[in-house]
Amino acid sequence: MKKCVIIGGGVVGLCSAYYLAKAGNHVTIIDASDMEDGCSYGNAGMIVPSHVIPMAQPGMIAKGVKWMFNSKSPFYVRPRLSSELLKWGYQFYRYANQKHVEASMPALRDLSLLSKELYQEFAEGKNDFAYEEKGLLMLYRTDKVGEEEIHAGKEAEKMGLKVDFLDKEATSKLESGLDLDVIGSVHYKSDAHLIPNNFNKFLKDQLVRLGVKLQTKTIVEDFTVFNQKITKIATNQGEFLADEVVLSAGSWSPMIARKLGIQISILPGKGYSFNLTKQEQAPTIPSILCEGKVAVTPMGDQIRFGGTLEVTHTKDHKINLKRVQGIVNTINAFYPNLQIEQPKKEEIWHGFRPCTPTGLPLISRSTKVSNFILATGHAMMGLSLAPATGKLVEELVGEKKLSVSNNLF
Repeated sequence: MKKCVIIGGGVVGLCSAYYLAKAGNHVTIIDASDMEDGCSYGNAGMIVPSHVIPMAQPGMIAKGVKWMFNSKSPFYVRPRLSSELLKWGYQFYRYANQKHVEASMPALRDLSLLSKELYQEFAEGKNDFAYEEKGLLMLYRTDKVGEEEIHAGKEAEKMGLKVDFLDKEATSKLESGLDLDVIGSVHYKSDAHLIPNNFNKFLKDQLVRLGVKLQTKTIVEDFTVFNQKITKIATNQGEFLADEVVLSAGSWSPMIARKLGIQISILPGKGYSFNLTKQEQAPTIPSILCEGKVAVTPMGDQIRFGGTLEVTHTKDHKINLKRVQGIVNTINAFYPNLQIEQPKKEEIWHGFRPCTPTGLPLISRSTKVSNFILATGHAMMGLSLAPATGKLVEELVGEKKLSVSNNLF
């Protein structure tokens, strides 16, 4: 039994706390916020074993450069004089190759499928978070994008995932909730979705039952290290003793790790989402509108739309209305009968996804500080990979054989 402190109370931190506490450890979560917002709450709610290809892949840099000059595009890197940005960009360039993709795909598949199994276990009880397995539709409107999506689907199929390739008629028959302006789709039947706000509440209730302490509005100021081990964590709310420390602070992880002399290459990717009350015609299956990279998720009596990836910094809280307009334009192009209007500024949520240059999360024990574990850098897949990450964290703390063993993480 160990005294574990988790820094970061997003869904990855909550899942880590859950599995650590279930294994009999004393667990405290430290978070700088009130743990009521962040990427764990405003995301698309998708569990996506389909996403086996990392963001660092061939062709992504060329796309990124093209999108840079379009104010409504789905991807943007905010230019600034920053050694951190230059280093991240250079590393991304090095990893954006086929060899890296082929090495990453089995690891991402195994991590995703483990997560889905664990979500199924969570949902066996009282499914207050509306976990459903309807799959994911990758909808496309152009031949070029269709070729890319079909290729990705074939790769996923080779990895053992269930995939259907649908023409316009078959797509419209499957997604019968509304009119679609598409030429086809790829249906990943292995995917699932839930309502993230409800799932986080469910987890917090479980943690309280397990005796986990939730220490909110607590800022990590420094660490005491002796013999390459953290012994104390100094915060604005006093000191915390720890046998094991888990870092799951998302985009803020590099700033905390630097206090230990540890360098992590993570940049925040700002994204936006907004909810609309379901209309008479509404999507029934979670979808990605491929040309605009817009996520669409039915959530109870609402639909959540989300998109864009602005590589920026954590103090950039400006709502870029042109990028939100790009999301709206994409929705109306794919769903011409919905006629969605630009949401009001106060209705738009934004959050920062922690993006590594490899496109893979960091789930490992530090080689510099022996009782410091990284569980961060999940980018857009934090919710999807959170249970599996939490399980691996518990196994690292308990010095057990890992359920997913791969040196890429």
